Amino acid sequence: MIGQNDDRRIRQLIETAAQAAAGGRMQEADRLVRQAEAEAPRHPLVLNETARRLLLSGDAAQAHALLTQAVSQDSSNASVWLNLAAALRGLKRADEEMAAIDKALTLEPRNLRAMLQKASLQEIQGKPRAAAMTYRHVLQSVPSGSLPPQSLRPVFQHALQFVAANDRDLEQFIESRLKNLRERYKDEPLQRFDRCLETLLRKKAVYRPQPSFMYFPRLPAIEFYDRREFPWLDSIEAATDDIRAELINVLQDGPSVLVPYVDIPAGMPLDQWRELNQSRRWGVYYLWHEGVAIADHIARCPRTVAALEAWPRCEVPGCSPTAVFSILDAKTRIPGHTGVSNTRLIVHLPLIVPPGCGFRVGGERREWQPGKAFVFDDTFEHEAWNDSDVPRAVLILDIWSPHVSAAERDMVRQVTADVGEFYGTGSYHEGSS
Repeated sequence: MIGQNDDRRIRQLIETAAQAAAGGRMQEADRLVRQAEAEAPRHPLVLNETARRLLLSGDAAQAHALLTQAVSQDSSNASVWLNLAAALRGLKRADEEMAAIDKALTLEPRNLRAMLQKASLQEIQGKPRAAAMTYRHVLQSVPSGSLPPQSLRPVFQHALQFVAANDRDLEQFIESRLKNLRERYKDEPLQRFDRCLETLLRKKAVYRPQPSFMYFPRLPAIEFYDRREFPWLDSIEAATDDIRAELINVLQDGPSVLVPYVDIPAGMPLDQWRELNQSRRWGVYYLWHEGVAIADHIARCPRTVAALEAWPRCEVPGCSPTAVFSILDAKTRIPGHTGVSNTRLIVHLPLIVPPGCGFRVGGERREWQPGKAFVFDDTFEHEAWNDSDVPRAVLILDIWSPHVSAAERDMVRQVTADVGEFYGTGSYHEGSS
């Protein structure tokens, strides 16, 4: 019987050996293991380490014998159960292997090695659906942005491929079962259901409004709104040629006519805006800026201003309305970001759209089509890119969300003004690509 102090010493020797091995100091690791073996050859951790080495040499039977002794002495160590499962894999005793894996997971439910071995065994047992679910659980257990241990990365790559293949099989299975229903409802609008299905199949991520200033609850969370809800856009679209011509005339004055959209002062964190801060690669020409009409700019664009008579402006003193020509330079990308409040929506009227441009709001992508306006909620993460060799130009407007009542709009105006007064600022910054 090993005393408590001896047990603590053996555990420390084995742990130090493992750390030395992980650091590439194999001679030191071997010396520490031999020392532990000499002092307590029947200690469960010594048996486990000896068995692990036997497994590496291919002797599953002898390893199994030692590990059986180890778990009979100490059944509380997940590593011992995992090595026993590996020995049972070598002996092709699948049911016992699964029982050993389950023992390890009972002790450590998030043990990646145990979950991966369980999924691998389910594959061997001809249970691909169960294996896919286990592999998915493994992938979800790794925090976003983190990498698995180097030794496990090939297995993780297999897990990714296995899950992707399973999702394709699931999609084919579901669509075969939906065939009759799709035929029955072929004239019904099913875009929301299709998006639901894409999310279920993990073809698209789930995005939610994340305003940087004000979140208004119980408003619809819709990335792109139905164009038919905004019939007043018809007259603005009809003036596209005139609006474009006035913009081109302005741009003939050269790059200096534009101001950088992103203008973060020194000392503030730049985050994703490092490349575009104070750069005309994303340049703008304001007609209205945070509620203020830019008189000389308006004077240069009379036909544009006339077309905007139909525009139902989002009036929040010091903050909106905003009407701006947004020029995205060639080979430039606007990184993902969110707007200030879901009480308002954003309108894009595309004017100059070379090939290679695109726009994403949440999980939906759109290509701009000159003269075809769309409306979106910019509090979803959104980004824009221009991979062409010439600039892209869009007219951007803000409007109230149609789901915010007149009384609620007055309340929002008041609170926004109060926040500005409290902090001694008159506006909030926004970005809508």
